[in-house]
Amino acid sequence: MEYISTRGGAAALDFEGATLAGLASDGGLYLPREWPRFSRAEIAAFAGLPYAELAARIMQPFVGNCLTPERLRELTHAAYGRFAHKAVTPLRQLDQQHWLLELFHGPTLAFKDVALQLLGLFFEEFLARGEQNLTIVGATSGDTGSAAIDAVAGRAQVDIFMLHPHGRVSDVQRRQMTTVLAPNVHNIAISGTFDDAQAMVKRMFGDPAMTGRFNIGAVNSINWARLMAQVVYYFAAGLQLGAPHRPVAFAVPTGNFGDVFAGYVAAQMGLPIERLIVATNVNDILHRALTSGDYSTGTVTPTAAPSMDIQVSSNFERLLFDLGGRDGAALAAQMAGFETTKAMQLTNAQREGAATLFSSARADADDMSRAIGWAWQKSGELVDPHTAIGLHAARTADIDRSIPVVTLATAHPAKFSDAVERATGQRPPLPVRVGDLFEREERCIELPGDYAAITDYITAHAAPRR
Repeated sequence: MEYISTRGGAAALDFEGATLAGLASDGGLYLPREWPRFSRAEIAAFAGLPYAELAARIMQPFVGNCLTPERLRELTHAAYGRFAHKAVTPLRQLDQQHWLLELFHGPTLAFKDVALQLLGLFFEEFLARGEQNLTIVGATSGDTGSAAIDAVAGRAQVDIFMLHPHGRVSDVQRRQMTTVLAPNVHNIAISGTFDDAQAMVKRMFGDPAMTGRFNIGAVNSINWARLMAQVVYYFAAGLQLGAPHRPVAFAVPTGNFGDVFAGYVAAQMGLPIERLIVATNVNDILHRALTSGDYSTGTVTPTAAPSMDIQVSSNFERLLFDLGGRDGAALAAQMAGFETTKAMQLTNAQREGAATLFSSARADADDMSRAIGWAWQKSGELVDPHTAIGLHAARTADIDRSIPVVTLATAHPAKFSDAVERATGQRPPLPVRVGDLFEREERCIELPGDYAAITDYITAHAAPRR
């Protein structure tokens, strides 16, 4: 399997190369040259497999010759053996049509663990082959940072520098990052927004002063291996609800478009997905893009769902590339215009292609609170604000009653206990395995949202390439 850049100007790489590179050298994102596809019979044969085994089967076509099937299976069993629920991503029924897919049973209580526990093992595997050092630089709106840090803390040949917007993540999210005191972990709180942090990270991948000295790697969903791992739970849920013999719809709380793009990949691979419902909060650039073709940034509004407080959704580029005939030069020009003006109109082909599978919904603070209250009153389930936005989108979507609708539950409600308590009167406790979180020592540096300040800090603390 070869991986190509969405902007057409970078050399094709194999899975190992794409995993270690993260972002392509031309500023684009890697995608498989072609989508592998399973037949209905092959999908039906996956039914009943344990999650780690299903993951190895789904991911093998993407991995190619970089890992043997036996070694990939060993890594998936190692990654998902740390999850608190034996099903890894269990389903919960809310009513006759609506279901929750619980993605928060990993070590940091968020869906990012499903991919990042495995990505950490991929890094370790591939770095050992070449005796390389890797400098991971990431931006987080909350959950990516803690999941990535947990996955690579203490691992040899890896330094991780995680940027988060100061004061714009929850206390639990912050502490899950800053209480990890491993010497290879560096937490940086920047003044500004997640979009500011993400822009600096992407700039670093194209900066010869940094790439010439360090092997820069990515853990954000710009890294293809992360998205690949997220494809699996769409298959897991679909199989439990009758796929491939009946379709399933999914509602996905969305900020950076990575989680819902994994659903798009599952559909390209043959999973019968009726619809992917993109759920946004008031930072609604994706809702505007999908409903009117207007992909234009605005001011980031802080909300009770901070992981969705984003105005630039990096993974949307992957969808635009695939729907635009995979014309790298055309997309590069389109993205260059967007990066200059912060505004872009989707082409007719992009809009019409998206409409065949995607719809979207926007939720404000009241919509979110009502959805949290509905889940508690209807079924006794506490859901976090991000999941509630997905649930609002699911319940307002026009989906035939015979088709199950699965909302991705992206974080444990205790990570956002204040918002949940306001909506339900119930304060969700932290699971026992992280119950002492607020007693642990924190370590973090505050820096201005200035590219030179960030790169100077990384240069002073990272191990150079060998």
